[in-house]
Amino acid sequence: MKVTTDISNALRKYRFLSGELTQQELANKIGVSRQTIVALEKGQYNPSVALALRLAAFFKVNVEDLFQLTGEDQ
Repeated sequence: MKVTTDISNALRKYRFLSGELTQQELANKIGVSRQTIVALEKGQYNPSVALALRLAAFFKVNVEDLFQLTGEDQ
């Protein structure tokens, strides 16, 4: 049985709740490229555990507030 699991995220929501940060501003604060933020928001890239934790710490939320499992194996 093939299990498909994707990760959705609320990064865009939290960027706007944090003073309407641009993707570039967030990237600079987290230490990644703007392209990484773009790919995360589009769901084209799943973050490493370290990156997910850094983003959650930056926004002062739980990782689960930013990232959710979607797909067949939720």
